Amino acid sequence: MNKSTRWFIIIIALLLFIGFGTTLFFFLIYWNLSDRDTDFVVGTGAKIAVVNLTGTILTSEETVRQFKKYRDDHSIKGILFRVDSPGGGVVASQEIYEEVKKTRESGKPVVVSMGSLAASGGYYVSCGANRIVANPGTLTGSIGVISQFMHFDPLMNKIGIGVNTIKSGKFKDAGNPFRNMTTADKKYFQTIMDDVHRQFISVVEQERDMEHDSVLAIADGRVFTGEQAVEIGLVDTIGTYEDALAIVAKLAGIRGEPSIVKERKHGLSLFERLFGEAKIPDFLGLKDELLNQPILQYKILQGY
Repeated sequence: MNKSTRWFIIIIALLLFIGFGTTLFFFLIYWNLSDRDTDFVVGTGAKIAVVNLTGTILTSEETVRQFKKYRDDHSIKGILFRVDSPGGGVVASQEIYEEVKKTRESGKPVVVSMGSLAASGGYYVSCGANRIVANPGTLTGSIGVISQFMHFDPLMNKIGIGVNTIKSGKFKDAGNPFRNMTTADKKYFQTIMDDVHRQFISVVEQERDMEHDSVLAIADGRVFTGEQAVEIGLVDTIGTYEDALAIVAKLAGIRGEPSIVKERKHGLSLFERLFGEAKIPDFLGLKDELLNQPILQYKILQGY
């Protein structure tokens, strides 16, 4: 084989490779976009929608969107809200709770099925449902609020770096990680914590029809198993995911086996398509855990 023939073969192979790569790229883009915001249905009976809330609650947008969509869809007779979350941002939790409550008050039944963990904000969002169902070993409760502030002051002093702060008010830089928190700062933040805690307690009193003192006695951040939560009134009944589906069907007046409607996961990235989606949250979650945490949180602390 002479030199010109070899170069001809190399060029053809390179063009074929580029062409195949370009075709694959555009195919994956199309595949990525084609399944956005679509539902898949299992079964042929009356429809029950399933909304999943998993992991730390950083934003309410996706969950609220799904509730609004299924509430306005007259073919959906009820909603199963599957919650498996340690909680998260106060405002995000409150917004999801309000949407769940609004759906319930519209006449469309909502039943919560708790997974392994539905604590703090995970419990808060559950309070808006018609019924709350937990497994015996579910951890729930944790009625409390927490706010954590990083402290860099000792480290900065060791490496000889200081920060000059010019402010217009006494508390303008309260929580500044580059200085120690004063007694006045701590008192100021504690006042905020107490007020947000009061809001949580008020929701539990109202939605669970419990006396103020009864809620106050257990609203110290502790968690309860599903069985304990039923005994003290935080949860309605013990049951599995399938039991919760049956309760939704009964409340919605569905006879026979219902159809289950779920929203497809939004289009996956090219990395997820090629290497699987299971590990993506592990990578992206690091940024969320470190940088995007809300200041005020209804959240149970978890070990790593």
